[in-house]
Amino acid sequence: MEHITATSSSHTEQSSASRIAVILSTNIVHEPSMVYHVSKRLLDIILSALGILFLLPVFLIIMLCIKFDDGGQLFHFREIIGLHGRRFRALKFRTMIPDADTYLAAHPELMRKFQQNMKLERDPRITRIGLFLRKTSLDELPQLFNVLYGQMSLVGPRMIHPSELPRYGEWATKRLSVRPGITGLWQISGRQRTSYEERIMYDMRYIDSRSCINDFVILVKTPKVLFKHTGV
Repeated sequence: MEHITATSSSHTEQSSASRIAVILSTNIVHEPSMVYHVSKRLLDIILSALGILFLLPVFLIIMLCIKFDDGGQLFHFREIIGLHGRRFRALKFRTMIPDADTYLAAHPELMRKFQQNMKLERDPRITRIGLFLRKTSLDELPQLFNVLYGQMSLVGPRMIHPSELPRYGEWATKRLSVRPGITGLWQISGRQRTSYEERIMYDMRYIDSRSCINDFVILVKTPKVLFKHTGV
């Protein structure tokens, strides 16, 4: 099972959050119209259904590669907190060794680095095929099923584990007002080079600037960022 260890905010994160507070409101600055919400959901259903249909051969190839790589499980189910605090399991292709939790617990220095930013720059737990899947974000493709089911959206704030919500502090309620997305403002803005506090800022900025045009721009930019390996 892939690692989803919880961690509390550090003093540095609290200081950064204080700086963000000067710029971003804890309340929703702009609430999109009903037309936006209906059209966004309709687009999610159509594009996710078409994506699943046309990508089935890709799904099969990836599943075979994972199985041949180490013989482990094909998928990883990550617990996510979504709209209005509802929890669900986000589906991903497995990219880590089967005993990823145990491995991290046995290496305190790696655990410390992971807890700083909820990521490791060079994570030794990632498998050979997993490294390719992450660089291309192909491991995220199964989340199209979460989108089709209504738990996620194609565009939205990044998905987070429930243990990460306290890091949002006074922005927590605002964060839960929107479905998490497969892609979003943070994902196209240099994902690996941003701190956790900056991720929060991107999430809040997205919520305040939601519109059909902005969602369309993010969707269009995502493939370009993927090809450059700079974001998603």
